[in-house]
Amino acid sequence: MTDAADELFETLVEDPDAPGGLNDTAQTREAGNFLRHVVSLSASKVADGLLNPKLVLSWLLMNLGAGSFLTGLLVPVRESGALLPQLFTTPYITSSRIRKWYWAGGSIVQGVCAGGIALAGVTLEGPAAGIVIVLLLGLLALARSVCSASYKDILGKTVGKSRRGTATGFAASAASVGVIAFAVLLLLGLIDRFTLVIAAIVLASVLWITGGLVFARMREVESEPEDGEGIGLGQFSLLKDRPQLTRFILVRSLLVGTALAPPYLVLLQPDGALGALGALVLASAIASLLSSYVWGRLSDRSSRRVLLYAGIAGGAVLAAIAAMGWLGLSGVPLLVPVMLFGLMISYHGVRQGRSTHLVDMAGPEDRASFTALSNTLVGIVLIVAGVAAAGLSALSVPLTLLVFAGMAAAGAWLALGLDEVQSDAG
Repeated sequence: MTDAADELFETLVEDPDAPGGLNDTAQTREAGNFLRHVVSLSASKVADGLLNPKLVLSWLLMNLGAGSFLTGLLVPVRESGALLPQLFTTPYITSSRIRKWYWAGGSIVQGVCAGGIALAGVTLEGPAAGIVIVLLLGLLALARSVCSASYKDILGKTVGKSRRGTATGFAASAASVGVIAFAVLLLLGLIDRFTLVIAAIVLASVLWITGGLVFARMREVESEPEDGEGIGLGQFSLLKDRPQLTRFILVRSLLVGTALAPPYLVLLQPDGALGALGALVLASAIASLLSSYVWGRLSDRSSRRVLLYAGIAGGAVLAAIAAMGWLGLSGVPLLVPVMLFGLMISYHGVRQGRSTHLVDMAGPEDRASFTALSNTLVGIVLIVAGVAAAGLSALSVPLTLLVFAGMAAAGAWLALGLDEVQSDAG
């Protein structure tokens, strides 16, 4: 990499000369790899924001007349498909010496699937469009699971321990700029909304493919291949043998309400999801822009505290939103977007804290199995919690949000017992 790239790396990170658990070869490559992580993740995160199943794809399917049933399948298919398969895909990843190809390939497959979704959106309608889009989203989610299962191990091999949260946090903040532009266009109404949504999905396709190509240039140190049978259903024994991992999974599971809650805020608004689309995307993007890099830097110091603070903040905001719904204040101008902004601040704290904590908690030999087990179990929790919340919301949306608030508070309390895994950084 150029001297300018080295200088940028030194500007962005704290203590760039610390080994951070890397060997000599990985240290000499770290500056360039750090920037490749930032570029690839930024592209991927922008694509995620443009192809948001909770908002963008839900609106698209309803607009195409696919029906509420197929629309309701989007989030469960996306979330479970991205997490549940990892106990079964990870053995293939850990048996390889060079693992960047899994992330790069997964990103490119996501781009191809996004292109297929855009094509289905302009050529099909009704249930046929819904079925094709849901199936493509399922394939996209499976590719995403490969990216997720491989990423933390690659990050741990290429970026030092005190710089990992900074890399992911900076990427999230940089990516927010693109999503904010999309949200502003939705709010201004200068372009036909359907045309804009299809264009955004096409752009997501291009970004995923570009991110995969950049990641393929990662200069990764070879890993010692692991036994392909080392990860699978037998990994559930880790829950007994590694109490800190079990506690971490419980904390992460209890904090899922920060991810599941946003659609219920839309339901509280008098004008419904259509009018809320731009505002919701904008609130999420601005929250990411302002908080992700900060959360990432704080996570490099204490990911345990980040999970604690994000849980407390999320619980408080969700409780306030529930009270707002019961008091009939959801129609007050700007109140719901402001509440959503606060919720997204805590959500991004949970994301940064959980990612950094898992990577720093696990040694190189455990990182892949910890990630696979954690993601699989949390995927199950997301399905169960999502279905239960949907049923409860039929009775009372504020009550659903209050349950999420209680879960977040419990997650913050359990986070108190997590180890300070950054204390031995060096």
